[in-house]
Amino acid sequence: MSNNVVVTWSGSKEDAQALVQAITPDDSESFVIGLDIMGDSATVTIEVSEESVRTLRTTIDDILACLSAAESAISEA
Repeated sequence: MSNNVVVTWSGSKEDAQALVQAITPDDSESFVIGLDIMGDSATVTIEVSEESVRTLRTTIDDILACLSAAESAISEA
């Protein structure tokens, strides 16, 4: 059995690219990152799939922590 979560973020193209870079080094087989650019705006989609709910939660927590840190750095710039 597989457990799945989709995280979607929308904003500026530059911010989206920075957020994708923040989580790409952590990229693993358990999630897929999508970036859809539409002019000056973009949408980041992260699809996470894990066998156990506990592992799914840990992976989502890690991704959200990375995104939060990157978002804070962006807003300070």
